[in-house]
Amino acid sequence: MNWLLKFLPADKRAMLELAMRIVASLDSGAERKEAINYGIKMLEDGKVNVGEWAKFGSKLGILTGKH
Repeated sequence: MNWLLKFLPADKRAMLELAMRIVASLDSGAERKEAINYGIKMLEDGKVNVGEWAKFGSKLGILTGKH
């Protein structure tokens, strides 16, 4: 997949690499799937409120202190 990234504009490539690193830091496939599915659902209406961001951050391990 890395060779495909070369065809993306630099800003899109950086954003995708960041997303992949964040999701890869989760411990299990189930955690990754849950976080990805929630993120997609959260963005469906094009609006994200503070509660949704907090829940998403928690699922990504950002607000829970996971390392």
